[in-house]
Amino acid sequence: MFFSFWPKRSEFSNNRKDLLTDLIAGLTVAIVALPLAIGFGITSGMSAAAGLTTAIIAGFLAAIFGGSKYQVSGPTGAMTVILIPVIHSYGVGAIPALGLMAGVMVIAMAVFKLGAVINRVPWTVVEGFTVGIAFIISLQQIPLALGIAKGEGEKSYIVAWNTLKDAIDAGLNYTSLLIVLITLIIKFSWPHIVHRLKWKLHIPASFIALLLVTLLVKAFSIDVATIGNIPRALGTYQKPIFDNLTALLIPALWIALLAAVESLLSARVADGLAHSKEHFEPNRELFGQGLATLAASLFGGMPATGAIARTSVNVRSHATSRMASVFHALVLLFIALIAAPLVSQIPTAVIAGLLLGTSYRILNPASIMESLRTTKAESATLIVTAVSTVAIDLIWGMAIGIALHMILAHYSQKPSAI
Repeated sequence: MFFSFWPKRSEFSNNRKDLLTDLIAGLTVAIVALPLAIGFGITSGMSAAAGLTTAIIAGFLAAIFGGSKYQVSGPTGAMTVILIPVIHSYGVGAIPALGLMAGVMVIAMAVFKLGAVINRVPWTVVEGFTVGIAFIISLQQIPLALGIAKGEGEKSYIVAWNTLKDAIDAGLNYTSLLIVLITLIIKFSWPHIVHRLKWKLHIPASFIALLLVTLLVKAFSIDVATIGNIPRALGTYQKPIFDNLTALLIPALWIALLAAVESLLSARVADGLAHSKEHFEPNRELFGQGLATLAASLFGGMPATGAIARTSVNVRSHATSRMASVFHALVLLFIALIAAPLVSQIPTAVIAGLLLGTSYRILNPASIMESLRTTKAESATLIVTAVSTVAIDLIWGMAIGIALHMILAHYSQKPSAI
């Protein structure tokens, strides 16, 4: 059974040209993944080191054992939404057991061949789900952007509102907000500058913004919070503690479902972008993601999924095989072991700015407006899914969206002639 999930030699670069192309793609993705991994690690309530560890371990294992040759896995904004209330209630010590259970569940989905079923989620539901995630990621950045501790509450919009009230009462941190603004300006201006100068060398805008603003803060000794200490280590084994086993079962199930849906969606998007004749294998993808989540959670990281943004960068960087994703993980490992002291100097406000920019890219207003101009049923499904995702949670948001899609599809069918 498990040998059907085993990687094949033909799935990796088999000549020097392809290997070099994959190395360049992997390096490009790693530069994009670095601030995202750090940001989601901090946002989740764990640490920058946990985010980096997840990107390395999960990124490597999912690249080897997953069902897509383009997929790039790691910590994502959607996963932090589920992790935040769990960490708030049970602490970081619950993550190894939570990740172990979720990983086993995803592997079980692969063994029982549920990949094809999960992969049939309607596209309008997926779009609404993505819009909801983008809003949640934006709301999660408010404490970092304001340079203040998170406000009370469990739902993202409640925490964001309470954080704003606390910041206004204490006096707004205009320095931190200025850093966020400069980061966003550089991030969105850089592609236009490159286009005008007609540079052939592609350097991701997120990396340029991170580098320039960090240097600016250091050069002028600007007093803002930084990421802080990042150990020069990959992560150590964390023994799972099952004291809250029954309480963790439902969050573990939610994580497993999210890991499955988001990863399969990401792999599906990758095939479309690459115009690939060889489609990804859903059940192998589940096996790889389950293994990645299990291992990352046991070694100081968190549950992971396929990441649409990083996977898209991988495809656009002309990746030819799984080696591009493997190289991405190895480059991040090098950074963690060698450049950790430099990474620790990055201002958290820069991370907030980058993730706000990422949220806008995910949101893609032009695409939303186009989707809303389709049928009323599809527009309603997208809006309800997005609102439910933000107001309730991710899994219920998707469940409500699927149910509404089925109901509207049923009533839109014309009655057959008698």
